[in-house]
Amino acid sequence: MSEGGLFSTYSVCSDAAGVAGNLLAFVLFVSPIPTFKRIIISKSTEQFSGLPYIYALLNCLICLWYGMPIVSSGIIFVATVNSVGAIFQFVYIIIFIVYADKGKKMKMLGLLLAVFSVFAIIVFVSIRVFEPPNRQLFVGYLSVFSLISMFASPLFIINLVIRTKSVEYMPFYLSLATFLMSLSFFAYGMLKQDPFISVSSYPSILGKYAF
Repeated sequence: MSEGGLFSTYSVCSDAAGVAGNLLAFVLFVSPIPTFKRIIISKSTEQFSGLPYIYALLNCLICLWYGMPIVSSGIIFVATVNSVGAIFQFVYIIIFIVYADKGKKMKMLGLLLAVFSVFAIIVFVSIRVFEPPNRQLFVGYLSVFSLISMFASPLFIINLVIRTKSVEYMPFYLSLATFLMSLSFFAYGMLKQDPFISVSSYPSILGKYAF
């Protein structure tokens, strides 16, 4: 196979993995809708935790920034999936705040403000302090750390499952969508030769496989 043909094959495969990751991520993003329908109908957040959505929003914002051309080139699918994800997480957090009791409401508002403050600092520092390729390294390491936090967030749900002896707070399809999305982006990162994407996806694959 000629060098041009090999490059074209890699390009098609990486784009296919990126598109698959985006589609599966959309399934993941809409999976909490039944939970929030329940919250709206009951006008209470019940025993649901808002922390997973806080972690997810921060992760989406950092990974969105990592996928922007000013930081990394040629990984636009990372930017698109995380821009959509950030919108969904923000909407979920707002709904949670609206129907939470006063204590949870103030806590979530504080955490939401903290997320946007941290993201603003990251953007400022990455532009002002770092030049390419160090800018990509800086944001890339931060994206990995934020993903570790997001992967740890299901521990709150697992604790709730153990206490209530019910899996209603840990939907199967949510875990399945996360697992398949992680596989797609692991392949995307490998094909794009971007270790931050592939390494970031690997812990999620292991975590979902274990559960």
